[in-house]
Amino acid sequence: MSVYPAVFIVLSYLVWIKCIYYRHRSSLVKSLNHFMNVLTSRDTVGADIRALVVTAHPDDECMFFAPTIIRLVELKASVHLLCLSEGNYYNQGAQRKQELLNSCAVLGIPDSRITIVDHKKLPDDPKAEWSVSLVSSLIVKHMREHSFNMVLTFDGSGVSGHANHTAIHKAVSYLASTGQVPNDCCLLSLVTVGLFRKYISFLELPFSWLLPCSLRCFLGSQGYRQAKDAMYCHRTQLLWFRYLYITMSRYMFINTFQIIHKVQRT
Repeated sequence: MSVYPAVFIVLSYLVWIKCIYYRHRSSLVKSLNHFMNVLTSRDTVGADIRALVVTAHPDDECMFFAPTIIRLVELKASVHLLCLSEGNYYNQGAQRKQELLNSCAVLGIPDSRITIVDHKKLPDDPKAEWSVSLVSSLIVKHMREHSFNMVLTFDGSGVSGHANHTAIHKAVSYLASTGQVPNDCCLLSLVTVGLFRKYISFLELPFSWLLPCSLRCFLGSQGYRQAKDAMYCHRTQLLWFRYLYITMSRYMFINTFQIIHKVQRT
């Protein structure tokens, strides 16, 4: 008899997840409108959003930000990518650059909206301490050239703790705290979660739905297949544990963000 309550609980949990997916689209649009209305004092739709995703390496865009990119592209937002290295840790930079372009094509970002930085002081290396001033100067230059009203990147833990990821957060936080970000630009950092939540796949969704955050982006089965196809473009990175990541990581299904508060420019 004890089997029936367990089955009921599991089925109820799955139904709850399904209901959250159905509610998510309207919730996402409401959140985006809130950001844009706060910043511009007018109604907005996806087409008014000029978003910049700042990453450290080729494959970050699909390993960590695919749900956000796919959802924003669906809403007709103009999504750009700034990748601060070619991923040349194993001397595969040229190949990884092409893999990034292929991945972005799957996600919906055209080549004309992709910038890949190749700078000797920004090596792909988990032990390298990237210069905050250099990274911040590259980011703010790109922001000014394209007039973005939304910038999305890593938080202080960088999802995986990679030093290159956390350097980007430090740089964006520096820009925010020194008043170098336009008032109409919203800064968002991708929330790092613990190992349990990170590797329970889409089953993590109710946690992300209930816990407070500034923006949520969820994928259903069709979006997940798109994210997975983008990840498969990074053939140099498809070691055995990557396949586990693609299947088990909540970041292939779910992104949650917090606002990076900034000093208002006068």
